[in-house]
Amino acid sequence: MNRPKPSGGDHQRNMKPNTNMLTFPALASPLLFHGVFNRYGGVSPVPWDSRNVCFGLGDDSQNIRTNREGIKKALGCKQLISAKQVHESQAFIVKESPENDLTVAGFDALLTNIKGLGLLIQQADCQAVMLFDPIKMAVAIAHVGWRGSVTNIISKTVKAMGAAYATQTADLIAAISPSLGPCCAEFVNYRSELPTSLHGYQVQPNYFDFWAISRDQLCAAGAKQENIHTAEICTYCNEDYFSYRRDRATGRFASVIGLK
Repeated sequence: MNRPKPSGGDHQRNMKPNTNMLTFPALASPLLFHGVFNRYGGVSPVPWDSRNVCFGLGDDSQNIRTNREGIKKALGCKQLISAKQVHESQAFIVKESPENDLTVAGFDALLTNIKGLGLLIQQADCQAVMLFDPIKMAVAIAHVGWRGSVTNIISKTVKAMGAAYATQTADLIAAISPSLGPCCAEFVNYRSELPTSLHGYQVQPNYFDFWAISRDQLCAAGAKQENIHTAEICTYCNEDYFSYRRDRATGRFASVIGLK
């Protein structure tokens, strides 16, 4: 099948490779740590090989804990905060540092202004949208699948930062992780799955540009275009990343952001 090329230019302008972790130069700050970790560098066996960070997929729990410890060591963070993601739009505000790693149920966005905590999103085609407020010193990360695009979890996460930290959206620096690209985001049932407001993002019959949707939702929420950075790496095309659409039985990779 002829699939369109990813939109928006060369991802190397937006991300910097560092062995098995990618970072955004726009988020390079002595106040911040972040990274998108590919599937390599962990201990999980096939089909979760090798740095699976998600429980409940059949991988041994100790493997997952070991993989997460490796991420903490790479980033220099104290604890990881993650969620049992449910493809909805609720945000969890981390108000204090837990003694150990914390997983919360029923949330798809995480926010904090507590130093030393890594906010972690688990992925296998969905986006992680990382947000940094360098003025109020707060961070957030949202799990954005197609359902998250429909519910506009991005706008809800931005509003939650405003309510919790008095964040001005124009101050935000945003980064969109590797995820399913317009080359591979096929939705044959889009007329029933996607609202008509998103149909204009169709780049060829049944294929949609969800990177553009997220950029536009960030702009609509008040972010500046020049402060929005997209990895432009398709997880279906690039086998360095887990892809549910490509492999079905697979692990989940991690995107993490936090304050030093």
